[in-house]
Amino acid sequence: MSDDKIIQKATEEIESKTLAATQQFLDIHQVVYLGTKPKVERVDRDKGDGTAIVYFPVKEERFYLAISIEANPEPEVSAIYVEPYTSVYYSAGSETIELETISGMTNLIPTSVWRKGDPKREGGRILHKDNGIRFEPTPGPDEFEDKMKKLLDFLESDKVGIKNLAKKAEGYIQVIMEFHNGNSMLGGPNISKESVKRMAALNVELDFDLYVSGKPYK
Repeated sequence: MSDDKIIQKATEEIESKTLAATQQFLDIHQVVYLGTKPKVERVDRDKGDGTAIVYFPVKEERFYLAISIEANPEPEVSAIYVEPYTSVYYSAGSETIELETISGMTNLIPTSVWRKGDPKREGGRILHKDNGIRFEPTPGPDEFEDKMKKLLDFLESDKVGIKNLAKKAEGYIQVIMEFHNGNSMLGGPNISKESVKRMAALNVELDFDLYVSGKPYK
């Protein structure tokens, strides 16, 4: 089953709204369009069982409309849901250790770096109080469990360096999630026993920041 067929089937559901869940969500929110077609942020085929998830960005929001497609043998919509915006990254920083020294503690290439005194946002007035680095191997839409696994896979490619950062530069895993405030049942992340063991082996802490946004269902 090609990505084109998967995207076509998911797009047809957005345009026709045959399922109640699709209608319910699109009554209160809009997906982002490119020209005349909904924008596709990602086609997720990581499950390996023939199931694919198509993620559509939502206008003025950070969460995604997710449409699950199965091949039976032709593409068929199996589920509609809202996937939270999820960012899972490893961060390390210090007020006293120079950025070059922090970066040199690992052979991994950081996604971003900053120096003490740099603005936290472009043109912003809030400044960093430390020198730091960040590793976020999967910045796009994905399920929390998959993002956590992929981050741990990445960090374990330099266990010595990550342990060194945890010890000397307060390295830790940060999770930021923004849920759709559709109703009172937001759900939440599940951390498997295997992930807990892997984090313990790397000597890393885990911190969560959870938010809600969007319009409630009618």
